[in-house]
Amino acid sequence: MVIIMNPDATQQNINDVIEVIKDVGLEARVTEGVQQKIVAVIGDKSKLMPVPIDAMTGVDHCVAISKSYKLASRESHPQSSVINVSGVEIGGSEPIIMAGPCAVESREQLLESAEIIKSGGAQFLRGGAYKPRTSPYSFQGLEEEGLKYLAEAREKTGLKIVTEVTTVEAIEKVAYYADMLQIGARNMQNFGLLKEVGKCGKPVLLKRGLAATLDEWLNAAEYIMSEGNPNVVFCERGIRTYETYTRNTLDMSAIAAIKHLSHLPIIVDPSHGTGKWRMVKPMALAAIAAGADGLMMEVHPNPAKALSDGSQSLTPEHYRDVMTSINKLAKFIKAENLLSFVED
Repeated sequence: MVIIMNPDATQQNINDVIEVIKDVGLEARVTEGVQQKIVAVIGDKSKLMPVPIDAMTGVDHCVAISKSYKLASRESHPQSSVINVSGVEIGGSEPIIMAGPCAVESREQLLESAEIIKSGGAQFLRGGAYKPRTSPYSFQGLEEEGLKYLAEAREKTGLKIVTEVTTVEAIEKVAYYADMLQIGARNMQNFGLLKEVGKCGKPVLLKRGLAATLDEWLNAAEYIMSEGNPNVVFCERGIRTYETYTRNTLDMSAIAAIKHLSHLPIIVDPSHGTGKWRMVKPMALAAIAAGADGLMMEVHPNPAKALSDGSQSLTPEHYRDVMTSINKLAKFIKAENLLSFVED
């Protein structure tokens, strides 16, 4: 349930509503609408049945929400959210680009990558310090050493850092070094990890699971948000289907669906979505055209020597070419306002 307050409702009116909600053992979360404040009720709304909320001073009306992902739902937060990550806004008027190598392999490799990423115009450097791999014999990452290299790259370039956290035990360490924590596809329904990430206070990039439905994905975001962290960004990275030519099947329809169902931003990862560097550019452009709030792409100084995912990584030259095309398309879309229908 959400309680829509009158535009002229006072803070005391809102506090009175929150107190009533808490008195029956439920939680209340206040969000700012365009003209009104909205109080979301978390828990069994039947407990409020005997309470005449509609009659309280400052209340306009109540709306029942049937979806289980109440905090992530657009019903509880009609206005699109803009997530601020250390001064960079995701979900605003400009697409945000996260780029870098799949894994942090060495200090030299990462610093070279960071300079390439910066020169191309991206705002975030991505790189895995902890690498959950299908095979236990594959490169697993440099862990804290890799995190230190990422922090050094941020000092030198000003790029923000997004990197994956794979275990509850590593959250504090990763949060210390990174600007944004990534939950990878394999951990999308690691509910213990989601809860603890929700408590850490850092923005979270939530990748879609290998075979997750939109409902499962949205509820994963709800786990994070229910712990007090509203700063979640979705990342569509392809799902597993019967197709074998591509690494995954990139679900472009998820962009429009998430925009309709949720107020949270969504970006797209065409590198994991296809597994082929030649397909990254067309899929990146398609994602921006479909309304994505940004992209995550793998870029490596020398993909042929990459310790992981070299076949889907862009060379520096291909990366700059993709960025040039993305910027042209984004300017055209902004000028023509082609995507004003998305949230209707």
